[in-house]
Amino acid sequence: MSDFDAIDSLLDAVGPQAELPPCHVRRELRERARLSKAQVARALGVSPSTLSGWEGGRDPAGEIRAKYAYLLDGLNAKLATESATETETGTESATETGAAPAAEQPVTSGTAATATPLSSPDLGQDGDGGGDGEDVELLVAPEPCVLCGRPAGQRVAGFTQHLTPADCRPTATGAPAAPPAGQSTGHTSKAPPRTTRPARATKRSKGPARHAFQEPSGPVDLIREAVQGALDEHRGDVDAATAVLVKRAIPDAMRLLDETRKGARYDVIAHPWIPDILKKQTARGADQIWEARPKWTRHELPPGRHQVTALDINGAYLSALKTHLPLGRLEHSTGPAHDRRRSGVHLITPPEWEHEAVLPNPIGQRDEPGPLWVTEPTLRLLLRLSGPRHQLCEPPQIHESYTSGATENLLEKFRTALKDARDTAIEQGDTVTLEYVKAMYSKFVSTMGESNYNRELYRPDWMHLIRSQAFANLWLKALKAHDEGLAVVRAMGTDELHVIGDWRRVFAEGRAVTEVKVKDTYTAGTDAAEHEGEGE
Repeated sequence: MSDFDAIDSLLDAVGPQAELPPCHVRRELRERARLSKAQVARALGVSPSTLSGWEGGRDPAGEIRAKYAYLLDGLNAKLATESATETETGTESATETGAAPAAEQPVTSGTAATATPLSSPDLGQDGDGGGDGEDVELLVAPEPCVLCGRPAGQRVAGFTQHLTPADCRPTATGAPAAPPAGQSTGHTSKAPPRTTRPARATKRSKGPARHAFQEPSGPVDLIREAVQGALDEHRGDVDAATAVLVKRAIPDAMRLLDETRKGARYDVIAHPWIPDILKKQTARGADQIWEARPKWTRHELPPGRHQVTALDINGAYLSALKTHLPLGRLEHSTGPAHDRRRSGVHLITPPEWEHEAVLPNPIGQRDEPGPLWVTEPTLRLLLRLSGPRHQLCEPPQIHESYTSGATENLLEKFRTALKDARDTAIEQGDTVTLEYVKAMYSKFVSTMGESNYNRELYRPDWMHLIRSQAFANLWLKALKAHDEGLAVVRAMGTDELHVIGDWRRVFAEGRAVTEVKVKDTYTAGTDAAEHEGEGE
């Protein structure tokens, strides 16, 4: 066989790629079928985050692409058949009652004769950029509300519901109530016109509607079931079960993230466009972001010998998950203005720090002067310290930024699920769950950048922001200790703070994330009498 024959054989073996509808149609079909991302992902053998990427613009390839196309074709055909059946049923019912078919009835103001597609650009976003990307579908014929069972003329995020709480009144039996006699089965004037943005009440009603279709197991149940399954598999061997759970902590954390995102207001963009400053400069190098990691030791202690207590800050990265994270693509801007509604990374010239003798520099130990790229938590810390309350430094100079609209609560349900599981494990002395949870949140943070261990989430901006928030949290604890009269001796990394004095009147002792525990105690300093003798 010649080289060209081999190439021809290879080309013959490559079949055509299965056709996929546009990404917004993929999501629309799934939501109209009232299927969760987890359900579809399980059927296809992928993670919910991967499915989110396909609904956000990325395309699968190979065999999985054919499976996904087959599913979407089936959903499209099934939904089209159901729509046709409902239309025929509605026409027959109207004929029997002497009413004109819906298509023949006049359209008045505020009435829609046809369904508004979920992908309508007029209903998806608020003008201030705070929308959550969910749209309202106006139904041809009312359907039972998922909350109260009464007829509703709108479908929000794939679920039929009333737009205002006043219209959502449960019936005595819980069954859908029939419309009053003489009332049209079309929409009433309560349904917003197609070109009208949904009212704010629409957003408040989305949570309950989605919760009505959530799967019975919750986030904490996933953790408990995983631990029990590992223990059963290894016949109660704690060490073996712990090793298995720690090894699979990353995919399990992603699954937990997907579970906690159900009913959420914002979609997680797993692989957005990233500016070059957030990319590694070399294969084994780092990017240009400075995280302000504390690594500070006090040069001179107060006279005398002192007992120093090394405090361990519990769950530092777990607490740092509550930070302002950018939602969309990072946008470039120049100038000194700082918008607290946005978050990202900033090129700044940091202020001079004149308190190195008693407190660490908020930007960490940096040898080179001049501008540097810092994260949102570092910038906010500097702005706070330069404000009228503290007045510890001058404001930083902001030169340029990459930011996006942000929220502090993007990972809050994820954090709360891990915290609750951790608290229960401590209370019950469950070391397996405790190590599993710790591995989940620590590896989740460390692998969301450029990592071979987590291909489902590529957010180096989030990684830097969360880590910097942990460093900022430690620095603020050092400031609290200093303000309460303790002598701060060392501040290291995310969770190590050394102090002199009665620290228990400043910090609560324990293992909760709001508490601290003793890591070590030691004696430091010079005896006062010896110090005086040396002076002579």
